[in-house]
Amino acid sequence: MGGNESWGTEFILVGFQLSEEVEVLFFCVFSLLYVFNLTANGTILGLIWLDRRLHTPMYFFLSHLAVIDIAYASSNLPNMLENLVKHKKTISFVSCTLQMYCFLIFADAECLILMVMSYDRFVAICHPLQYTAIMNWRVCTVVAIACWACGFSLSLVHLILFLRLPFCGPQAINHFFCEILSVLNVACGDTWIDKIFLLAACVFILVGPLSLVLVSYICILQAILKIRSMEGRRKAFSTCSSHLCVVGLYFGIAMMVYLVPENSDREEHQKILALFYTLFNPLLNPVVYSLRNAQVKAAFSRAWQKTRTV
Repeated sequence: MGGNESWGTEFILVGFQLSEEVEVLFFCVFSLLYVFNLTANGTILGLIWLDRRLHTPMYFFLSHLAVIDIAYASSNLPNMLENLVKHKKTISFVSCTLQMYCFLIFADAECLILMVMSYDRFVAICHPLQYTAIMNWRVCTVVAIACWACGFSLSLVHLILFLRLPFCGPQAINHFFCEILSVLNVACGDTWIDKIFLLAACVFILVGPLSLVLVSYICILQAILKIRSMEGRRKAFSTCSSHLCVVGLYFGIAMMVYLVPENSDREEHQKILALFYTLFNPLLNPVVYSLRNAQVKAAFSRAWQKTRTV
């Protein structure tokens, strides 16, 4: 079958083997988590947009992270929820391709935004006097555009390589959404070029940024240890440790999925890890980066008081 004939192909998303009653229960739980995700990240976006005191580089990048988290979950969760409530598991080739492309864009962009946010904290803590000069608005805008452009570009190459592959009739994808490795495993053609490029892209987008994040936090830790005030040191440790935990979870899970050699149990483990990625990680970001932040709490309090006086 030629690659152009794949456009009429339907895939079957195997997902998790559950009874209909359990699927309904999962639908309720996952829907609730999805609503929390939209509410938390939407609130952060609204506060940053409305409160001029949050118009700083740190919150500028945080707003991009909130957009990514909303889009990231929205790229595959609605389809998964529909499959759970309707007990259907088919998806068209076009929908599957679009879902996979969007997921890759937002995953790549999040890696780079997290790296930039760690660099922003590094400059703020280690070079506070030069912070406004280094992290000026022109630099922040260019860096943010570069992060998105890189995500779009890498995903576009994945898409071009993917579209050349033939798919022979209905295929069962052992996942709950169109994750690229799971889809490549059911292709009829030779996928070694796709997998080689995926590996190279993962090294570039995961190992590179994670290395820079770790270097930034090592420098931050050294600067924190020089702080004489115990209270200042405690606050800095609390903030940085929380940020590092989120970054570690995100990059760690991604590296386990895409850089660990394949084995017989890999696909089942991958589905569980991807579920964490899709449901829980977008909720962790607003909690760690924002809801524990005094400035965001103050902005929320001011916005709440304004709504009460209107």
